[in-house]
Amino acid sequence: MLPPSPSSTSEDDVQQSWNSDRRRTAIGRSTLSVPARQALTDRQLTPDRTVLDYGCGRGGDVRSLERFDCRITGWDPYYSPEAPLAPSDVVLLTYVLNVIEDAAERRQTLKQAWELATTVLIVSARLTWEKSKVRGQEFGDGLLTGRKTFQHLFGSSELRKYVEEVTHTRCVSAAPGIVYAFKDDAARLGYLAHRIVPDAEWLASEDTTSAIASLVDYVERRGRPPRVEEMPRPMAEQLAHLKPGQLRRLIRDSSDANKVTDGRKRTTLNTLLFLAVEVFNGRGRFSTLPFSVQLDVRSFFSSYKEACQRSDRLLLKLRDDTYIRGAMHASAVGKLTPTALYVHQRAIDQMPIVLRLYEHCASIAAGRPQEWTIAKLKHQGRAVSWLDYPEFDADPHPRISSSYLVDLRSLETSYVSYASSANRPLLHRKHEFLASDDPDVPKYERLTRAELQAGLYEHPHIIGTENGWEAELIRCGRELRGHRLVRRATD
Repeated sequence: MLPPSPSSTSEDDVQQSWNSDRRRTAIGRSTLSVPARQALTDRQLTPDRTVLDYGCGRGGDVRSLERFDCRITGWDPYYSPEAPLAPSDVVLLTYVLNVIEDAAERRQTLKQAWELATTVLIVSARLTWEKSKVRGQEFGDGLLTGRKTFQHLFGSSELRKYVEEVTHTRCVSAAPGIVYAFKDDAARLGYLAHRIVPDAEWLASEDTTSAIASLVDYVERRGRPPRVEEMPRPMAEQLAHLKPGQLRRLIRDSSDANKVTDGRKRTTLNTLLFLAVEVFNGRGRFSTLPFSVQLDVRSFFSSYKEACQRSDRLLLKLRDDTYIRGAMHASAVGKLTPTALYVHQRAIDQMPIVLRLYEHCASIAAGRPQEWTIAKLKHQGRAVSWLDYPEFDADPHPRISSSYLVDLRSLETSYVSYASSANRPLLHRKHEFLASDDPDVPKYERLTRAELQAGLYEHPHIIGTENGWEAELIRCGRELRGHRLVRRATD
């Protein structure tokens, strides 16, 4: 039997609709699942939206999200069959599809979850790189475990394509193994805008003077004055007694013209980036754009058509190897090697716009991982890797934890974990991955100079791994104390 149709199947029938062995895949959670945490970060789970966790298992996410003031209901054929099944703004289908052994039932489950969602369906599944963690025999299109549970492991791009095929809508990969399917363009574009165009940040305003200061700060960062609808309500009320002409004069007299110019340039580039990425999900009408993006287009372009044409030209440049290599050489941030540009997460937005588009295209295609430190952009071929160095700031030579790669030509993905490696790759010259104005750069530069003077970089083919680096430290009679290089103590 299939999971219930919201309108035609009674809840008494639901208990028998899913094979009872599937209950064994439900784990008890004391913290939010990765998909729920991602959805919170992406502002898809908010107190003003109703949420249905469809196939909630033991209900760990339901209880955790209730603490975030989410109006959430959890339904499960074994653990919560009595819960009401009603259309909700957001439907979570968390690690459900991969435990259904019947392909037709799997497809029907996804279809029914889609029918229950009125704003967005959030689908997550286990991925092929987890195969080493699943022991079992081949069964159908997956594995049957010793506990008589089933696992179908998806590829990152496979999951997105599968959801698109069933829902007949263009989907976005929020992270590896997490796909968002939106019911309308406005919701999808609002999500993309949140990822690309920084949200408005307002300084605290307790009176007219501080409200004006907050307004000036916004203008310097965005490059244009806001509309009343964009302002926080308390701030709009504090400025309501001022006439539009007075506000314009205050902004003109109080703002830094150079900062306004920089803000205008930054917002123009962000808008082009947004419109270019939007192509991959079907560019919509001007009226479907988020309101603030509409205002940016009106402020910085002669028309929506001109803005789209410029973003299309930007997309074409992604195919030009010479242009991409030139952009990497011209980039003010990042470490350039013979094959790729490496840029720290803190500096990623300071790359040339075409390189930012390069990285965003990969993230839209297969999802950017939740944990990453450095993005690697290849200039031979088109591939992006997100490398995780969890101790980048604390460790003078951080060890890699994992790598997630997306090949933009084939859309194939690969994941490598170094958790059990006894000789992990590590980083040197940390300052080269950051922007020059990063506050940690001077400290990292001092360490690099000291290591150069000590002769630690004389054999670069050796020092790239833990064991080789330790051997060179011993050879040179040095050791590290934090980000200081000192002489090694003798016995």
